[in-house]
Amino acid sequence: MDLDLSADQVALRDGIASMLAARIPIERVRAGFDRAMFDELAAAGVFSLRADGFSWADCVVVFEQLGRYCVPGPLVPSMLLGDGRIAGTAFWSRPVWIEHLDQLDVIVVTSGGKVHLVDPGAVEADRSPWPLDPCTPVARVADLPEGTPADVGRLHWDLAGATVTAAFQLGLADRLTELAVAYAKERVQFDRPIGGFQAIKHMLADMLTRTEVARAAVYSAGAVLDEESDPNTRHRLVYGAKVVAGDAAIANGKVATQVFGGMGFTWEVDVHLYLKRAWVLDTHFESSDRNAELVCATAGDPRIRGDS
Repeated sequence: MDLDLSADQVALRDGIASMLAARIPIERVRAGFDRAMFDELAAAGVFSLRADGFSWADCVVVFEQLGRYCVPGPLVPSMLLGDGRIAGTAFWSRPVWIEHLDQLDVIVVTSGGKVHLVDPGAVEADRSPWPLDPCTPVARVADLPEGTPADVGRLHWDLAGATVTAAFQLGLADRLTELAVAYAKERVQFDRPIGGFQAIKHMLADMLTRTEVARAAVYSAGAVLDEESDPNTRHRLVYGAKVVAGDAAIANGKVATQVFGGMGFTWEVDVHLYLKRAWVLDTHFESSDRNAELVCATAGDPRIRGDS
């Protein structure tokens, strides 16, 4: 398995990064997701990657960059559905929390090994005035209509969704490392940059290490979806990548907040947006704890995974 980016993937990475830097700066991120942002991302091919012939490894490259720029919105389900609609994900549980409900064209509900599509207009919800992530509005739904069956396998949806979500989390971890390093070079205490202090050096080195370990895990997950036929191998690498990338994003967010000191807790510093997004994404496609259990289950009874 070759985890080095090909020349085409490097060009893809640089192209999407250039577009995001020009079109979706942090000021626009703070304003939140809207239809105009979706249309711009759709025009760039973000939501039609699979239909346009790109591999899952290519999707990982794109979503890593989306994470680096902390782009808001239901990006993963919209890409997985891939039919030009803004899609959100929900699970059959009570109550149901749905993100970006007011912007959705369709809600994708997974249950019992099947996928159903629900009209957002048929859902009654209470909007939360204080979402964890200010760029991710959420609504509480007491019940969901059954919807219509969709020709999308739940297992395929879950594995692919976990992989590209992990790629987004990798991007968060990577960008948090950059932000912390840049600040440590600029912030002066006792007539020297704080990056010169041994304690800060260790913190930054740990951030970089977590990021690179997550990158190896996530790139492996993307490659295994394209190349590997053994289900246990696919499950183990995908679930493992979600654990490693999620933990890296959250840990790097906490450490970056420490590096920024008192400023790290303020609204003006971008670090809190990345950390809050990392917390939110840790609940998508199972939590780190659940995915760790699923990694272990690849060596045991497949019913633990919920495949049967």
